[in-house]
Amino acid sequence: MLDWLFSEPLAVGDAAPDFSLPDQDGKIVSLHDLRGKNVVLVFYPGDDTTVCRSQLCEFRDRWPQAAAKNTLVFGVNPQNASSHSKFRKTSQLPFPLLIDSGQKVGAQYRTKGLIVKRTVYLIGPDGLIRYARRGKPNSDEVLAAAA
Repeated sequence: MLDWLFSEPLAVGDAAPDFSLPDQDGKIVSLHDLRGKNVVLVFYPGDDTTVCRSQLCEFRDRWPQAAAKNTLVFGVNPQNASSHSKFRKTSQLPFPLLIDSGQKVGAQYRTKGLIVKRTVYLIGPDGLIRYARRGKPNSDEVLAAAA
């Protein structure tokens, strides 16, 4: 009954499930269109909350390092476009925030719960998961997994 609470993230080496989600501007982002790049997915519970802001701002502050490693970053949660736009603007995030209505993608990535289970993935250019961890791992640790 409480399996969702104790589930582990997808394993390193697994193929990352494909998805297509709108960002805060309505642009559709599809994982299959990002092949050839490293992709960081930061599943986080809420826009403009203390820990979420801190976590996403760490990736903002490492944006040059991410770009140098051919890495794109996306925040993912079920909040709406207006909430994402405001949070992105106030935190000066250089990357999109994806709207996962109903946590459909979260279910594929084992982050779905009563609230989103904070989880970070790095998907390699080949579509395989190279990094997966619950919580708020250091952004440098995440980016170190980029090919």
